[in-house]
Amino acid sequence: MNKRMSALKFALENEQKEREFYLANARRTKNLAGKNMFKQIADEEKEHFEMLQRLYDKWEEREKWPATIPLKLRKSLSGTILKSMSEKKAARIKGNEDDLKAVRTAIDFEARGMALYTKLEEGSTDPKEKAFFNLLASIERQHFLSLRDTEEFLTDPASWYQNVEKTSLDGG
Repeated sequence: MNKRMSALKFALENEQKEREFYLANARRTKNLAGKNMFKQIADEEKEHFEMLQRLYDKWEEREKWPATIPLKLRKSLSGTILKSMSEKKAARIKGNEDDLKAVRTAIDFEARGMALYTKLEEGSTDPKEKAFFNLLASIERQHFLSLRDTEEFLTDPASWYQNVEKTSLDGG
């Protein structure tokens, strides 16, 4: 039980740190696509934090998985950000080294988040608890993939646009 509480506490701290990181980088970057990506993920991390905080408080109170917490999270929209930006001229501003460094740091965060939530899921026997951590891991994975996409966009916008146009041309 203590192991799970400390893992939840760690997850809470993680979500908080990540959100602050994303907000700081959203303010810093001049790249519109990067700015929107960072803001979107910051909002989603806030939702995760609030859900984990409610879970932590209830769990601390009852010392078991709470039956009363609605464990639903909105689907991540991070994957749609770049595609929605592809028509905008302002999005074509090439990212700088700081943007790239921030995105690579974020990719690292999300990979660690995926691993943490997967480990919590595997360590659980309660089906609701398993499902919750699986959901968190899958959202962190969406963030991870969106950030990878952003990394490609910042390093090679021409190829990125070519890939986006290819997928829309073949109907895929």
